[in-house]
Amino acid sequence: MPSFDYAALDRAGRTVTGVVDAPGAEHARARLEQRRLVPLQVEPTAGRRTASPRPARIRARELSLATRQLSSLVASMTLEEALRTVGSQATRRNLREVMLAVHAEVVEGFRLSEAMGRQPRSFPALYRAMVAAGEGTGALPAILERLADLLEREQQVRSQLATALAYPAALALTAVGVVLALMTFVVPRVVEQFDSMGRELPWLTRFVVGVSGFLGSWALPLLALLGVAAIAAARVLRDPAVRLRVDTAILRLPLLGRLLREVHAARMARTLAIMLESGLPVMEGLAITARTVGNRRLRLATESMTGAVREGGSLSAAMRRAGVFPPTLLYMAASGEDSGRLAPMLERAADYLEREFNTFTRAAMSLLEPAIIVVLGGVVAVIVLSILLPILQFNTLVLG
Repeated sequence: MPSFDYAALDRAGRTVTGVVDAPGAEHARARLEQRRLVPLQVEPTAGRRTASPRPARIRARELSLATRQLSSLVASMTLEEALRTVGSQATRRNLREVMLAVHAEVVEGFRLSEAMGRQPRSFPALYRAMVAAGEGTGALPAILERLADLLEREQQVRSQLATALAYPAALALTAVGVVLALMTFVVPRVVEQFDSMGRELPWLTRFVVGVSGFLGSWALPLLALLGVAAIAAARVLRDPAVRLRVDTAILRLPLLGRLLREVHAARMARTLAIMLESGLPVMEGLAITARTVGNRRLRLATESMTGAVREGGSLSAAMRRAGVFPPTLLYMAASGEDSGRLAPMLERAADYLEREFNTFTRAAMSLLEPAIIVVLGGVVAVIVLSILLPILQFNTLVLG
């Protein structure tokens, strides 16, 4: 389709330029008028228009920061100026490209949610739906501020988990490295000295020597086998039925299942609270939230809740029938429906569940570190003891 360079006046009387695709010049003018632009000049683009590369996906941390900046700027300047300011001040190239691309679409007459819809890799469906609700109700600055709060809270949870897991992960890797070094390099050298003496070794020493020989001979094949198994498992999990069974089994685990249910419940409760305060119906909030859930069992439960609410049922009753949500959320949702304050009660439930999650993870991480140290000490003690036993045995025989 031919491209046309244009110059036009926007609703504020400012001159804007750009490129529009249309079958002809008249169609190009008509498209500009549909965008509420007054065409001043429309000319065929010189040469063939080259497609600009798709902007890179911006990370959650960058989206949170950009949303906070945008919510602050929109309150004191026009949306176009706020987008241009956020884009021009961005230090990372991918964020700058995405925000300036959204700015260009808004200048051409598109709504902010529509412009973000052209960048689906950067702006999730839930994000775009809340922006659209803010535009429809005229409360875009307030919605952007709530979105920034939501993204910052999620980023804080991820940062806390990463920080809590960093030291145990480093400790575990160090422990594995130490044990492998002992079993691969130290034990075989010591055993050579024992073999030259021609005496039978204690059973613990024979066991450690056997493990050391096995690792020396089969370490690389085992790593290759684990890689093949991981690839095969990933392919098998692409089957929806298999993935559903696996996700259901994960939710039944004593600790991990509880954590996943509470994290999902807190996120859904907070999302629904924001969307209800934005004027969106509960069904739309549930439908959008369901598409963002990774666990298939939880996703089916959320989708079933959407159908139950659509048929006229209450949100708390739909949660109860789903059977995957903690009792705290069920009670507070029912209380909110009875009192007509569903959004505040959902917000309070999300706060409570997040506090429970943070308390549980801190306690778990505080126990994980000493557990790794105890296990490492036990393994090293067994290796050292397997080396010392033959020495003590031979000394006894010599002295005897």
